[in-house]
Amino acid sequence: MNDDLSGRVIAITGATGGIGRALTLACLKAGAEVVAIARNEGKLRTLHGECEVISPGKALMAVLDLEKALAADYDRLAAAVLQRYGRLDGLVHCAALLGTLTPIEHYEVPTWCRVMHVNVTAAFALTQVLLPALRKSPDASVIFTSSSVGRRGRPNWGAYAVSKFAIEGLSQVLASELEGNSNIRVNTINPGRARTVMRRQAYPSEDITTLPLPETLLGPFLKLLGPEGRGITGQALDSQ
Repeated sequence: MNDDLSGRVIAITGATGGIGRALTLACLKAGAEVVAIARNEGKLRTLHGECEVISPGKALMAVLDLEKALAADYDRLAAAVLQRYGRLDGLVHCAALLGTLTPIEHYEVPTWCRVMHVNVTAAFALTQVLLPALRKSPDASVIFTSSSVGRRGRPNWGAYAVSKFAIEGLSQVLASELEGNSNIRVNTINPGRARTVMRRQAYPSEDITTLPLPETLLGPFLKLLGPEGRGITGQALDSQ
């Protein structure tokens, strides 16, 4: 898939870790220009160095703390994307908070609110503010990263699971609203088990070296972001 994303502009949240980082580098290798969005400026600088090795001048680093960002922060990012590129061809939501693995009966309300805000409200707000740029693309794709616990409830997954159920609903509603009146398609992808920091947080006793690397789970993401994904919208897909 070396040239499948040639000429496309793709924004990725959570770009400095896990699936987000792997996808950022893969999109560059596939010929895209990337807007890498994350909250940690130091990690973004490190990522920028890696991006420059792959494709000099093709990655824009954007600091945005989804937990603390105000409306003006979202507006500045959207304006910067339109000013630099004139459009946006892809938006992938990889940023997320795990919260705590606790029964609903004992879940702390402040943690619940943080997880729901970052995983759902911020994803909604960023998508909304970038829709004008996405509408200017002849073939745009929005991808929300989901989870198996957001498709069938499991005990103790609390706010994280509920937030992923909400993401599935947001994706379906948005896909239905945009189908037939825009060139924007909207889908969710569940990457499954992966060798990431969040996975280690959720399963601290697990041998993480037995899990797939994020780089091996990107096939569905790259397909939906490229021309192969045309006509696919409103779907809930899996990487494994």
